[in-house]
Amino acid sequence: MSDLPAIAHRPGAVQRSGDAPGVGFAVAQRTAIDGLIDHARGYAESVHRGGLPKVPTKRLAVVTCMDARINLATLLGLGDADAHVIRNAGAVISDGELRSLAMSQRLLHTTEIAVVLHTDCGARAVVDADFRAALAAETGIRPSWGPLAFGEVEDDVRANVRRILDDPFIPHKQQVRGFVFDVETGVLTEVV
Repeated sequence: MSDLPAIAHRPGAVQRSGDAPGVGFAVAQRTAIDGLIDHARGYAESVHRGGLPKVPTKRLAVVTCMDARINLATLLGLGDADAHVIRNAGAVISDGELRSLAMSQRLLHTTEIAVVLHTDCGARAVVDADFRAALAAETGIRPSWGPLAFGEVEDDVRANVRRILDDPFIPHKQQVRGFVFDVETGVLTEVV
């Protein structure tokens, strides 16, 4: 039983949360999220299998970019419950990622970490300090997150791996490895 409010479903109908039933319906274009919901319904009925372990079966955590061109499961051959996957813009290892990795290892028994950056990353085209300044000018509020600087992708892989190795809260550091995925060729190359 869900704690979410029941919402009537009609193709093309949208009801805002809090509206009385039958009120607030408007004809809308189907969205990408509508398609996801349809797919999830079929997934629940025919694909999903419960009872998977909380502990990743490969004892692996992967940090990568949020770039939609990286289909991590297909690229690395990961199945359900195989690994923790942590994604963000640029695959940056910052406080949030270190927290997730510490929890992954200390609470859910992972022992290996792969950091996967990629070529042609959109985050590399952004001067983060300028982006923060533009957001502050537009909203009147400075973002709480700090600016980041990107260099050569291989150097950034090394810097991310170094942040993990230097973190005192991540206990298992024997297998922390970094890679670059080439979005044009599909080749994954380890950075030594």
